[in-house]
Amino acid sequence: MDTPVIRDSRDEDVAAIQSIYAHHVLHGTGSFELDPPSTDEMRARREAVLQAGFAYLVAEADGRVLGYAYANLFRTRPAYRFTVEDSVYVADTARGTGVGRRLLVALIARCELAGSRQMLAVIGDSFNTASIALHARCGFRFAGTMRATGWKHGRWLDTVVMQKELGDADRAPPRG
Repeated sequence: MDTPVIRDSRDEDVAAIQSIYAHHVLHGTGSFELDPPSTDEMRARREAVLQAGFAYLVAEADGRVLGYAYANLFRTRPAYRFTVEDSVYVADTARGTGVGRRLLVALIARCELAGSRQMLAVIGDSFNTASIALHARCGFRFAGTMRATGWKHGRWLDTVVMQKELGDADRAPPRG
């Protein structure tokens, strides 16, 4: 496999994005959704992220989308406007190849350039060690665990929260 290129997502990537996400919804615990959203729903979600001014990236190699990442508001109330939440999903065939790290590093850089000051990872399942390790390698620190917040695949799932300071973080007032 060629080294993946990280780029802005395009409309024609949505089917691959939906396929990657559907696999995680059906077989994993990183998402608490129970039924995979349709391609049209994923298109609408992507468009909402882009309209809000956030990055929505894909990793592509050999003409295939291997993963995607995006940032969105952590919460919609105005005081939270400098805090974003990241989402990173990698195709099952590309797990363990560094695609997730490349996506997350690029996403962090884009959010810093946009003036975000904190990035939160809200990770489904405290046994999701791959996502927890990915975020730790990218400088996130453990912020807490919300126990038994989801029920999926016949068991209770925790939610792990990790946090990374971006740019000046809380050391200076935000721009604008």
